[in-house]
Amino acid sequence: MISSTRKIILRANALYLGIASVAAFLLLDLRGIVFGAGPVAQVVAAAPYAAIGFVEAHGLAFILAVLLWNAHPVRYAHLTAGAVMSLLGVCNLVFWPLFTATGMTAAGVGLTALHLLFAVAQFVAASGPRAHAAV
Repeated sequence: MISSTRKIILRANALYLGIASVAAFLLLDLRGIVFGAGPVAQVVAAAPYAAIGFVEAHGLAFILAVLLWNAHPVRYAHLTAGAVMSLLGVCNLVFWPLFTATGMTAAGVGLTALHLLFAVAQFVAASGPRAHAAV
C-alpha cells in the first residue's frame, strides 16, 4: 500500500473519531451531566460518578484523533490506530446494554461498525511492506 493511501486511512479515521468524540461530548455527555437531558441523563442520574467515564472516553478519543491526524503513515501509527479502534469497538460490544438502555441502538450499531471497520483498515495498512518506512 502506498504512503498516500495509508495517510488517507489515518486522516479518515482521525476525522471520524474527532467528529464522533466532539458530538458525543456535546450532545450526550455535557447535555446529560450538566442539563439532565438526553440519553446519558438517566445513566448519570442513577450513578453520578459514571460521568467521569463518559468525559474521559470522549476526551481521550478527541486527543487520539488529533494524534492520528498528524501521524506519519508508518507501521506503529497504524498499529496504534488499529488497537484504539479495536478497543473502542470491543468496549461497545461488551457494554452493549448501555446502548439499548438509553435508546441508542442504531447509533451503537453505526459507531461500532465504523470502529471495527477502521480497525481492520489500520491493521491492513500496517501489514504492508512499506508501512515500516522511517520518517
